[in-house]
Amino acid sequence: MDGNKSLDSLKITVLAEDSVAYESPYLGQHGISLLLEAEHNLRGQNILMDVGQNPQALLKNMELMGVPPAMIDIIVITHCHYDHTQGLTEILKSIGRENIPVIAHPDIFRLNFITDPMLRHVGVMMEDAREKLEDAGAILYLTRSPLQLLPGLSTTGEVPRNTDFEEVGIALQTIENGLVKEDTMPDDISLAANIKNKGLFIITGCSHAGIVNITKHAQTLTGIQKIEGIVGGFHLVEASIERIKKTTAALAALKVRNIMAGHCTGFRAQAELYQTFKDNFQPLQTGNIFEI
Repeated sequence: MDGNKSLDSLKITVLAEDSVAYESPYLGQHGISLLLEAEHNLRGQNILMDVGQNPQALLKNMELMGVPPAMIDIIVITHCHYDHTQGLTEILKSIGRENIPVIAHPDIFRLNFITDPMLRHVGVMMEDAREKLEDAGAILYLTRSPLQLLPGLSTTGEVPRNTDFEEVGIALQTIENGLVKEDTMPDDISLAANIKNKGLFIITGCSHAGIVNITKHAQTLTGIQKIEGIVGGFHLVEASIERIKKTTAALAALKVRNIMAGHCTGFRAQAELYQTFKDNFQPLQTGNIFEI
């Protein structure tokens, strides 16, 4: 992404998340779905990032928030897991038109499973198989490389794993050439926005690539060092306190201005982030709206 290009504005609405605010009318679910309304030179794109795991709950929240599915221009899927992809076919049908760009990594449809406490596939489910998505109106843009959605807004593509303390965060496996092997989640992608007069804003799904790795990669990708904020899941829910502290310290060293973290971040990590960033930290909740 050309560092000289920037968005004029970015509005992020949390359509689905694990938690909801006090007295909220919205439905929570284990998963995440964000609506990004991005504008550049009076041209806008409405991007749906992930769809959670319950399309009925997601569509109900959209109805309550006054977000018609037909407004969605592009869908970005951050990685294969069911709590980000389940019901994508139903969401495409609710949009009600053909040729909807769906952006993801080429390995998005692979077998992805856990064995503890039992064997269970946790990747894209059969009802959201490639053929069903295409039948529902999707055009699949499957790429390992960054992809510009609008001048100033791009996917990250595959994220290099450079830190010595970050990890996938869950014991995942796949099968290649008939052999079971560790799945390092190469399909974990995020979004990077360069916002005029503000700086860089990073939007994540689960951060299986490591939120520090993602942040540094976004800086390299955009050429922008100033980080206005990060929103999404950090997948520190089962992380050691040592990793949580190292992650928080690294983000502070990068001078991240605002952090809005939820979904798979975990309470201990949220508490540590709050202790470090004070009022510049906010736990993510369904119905949150951030305007940058």
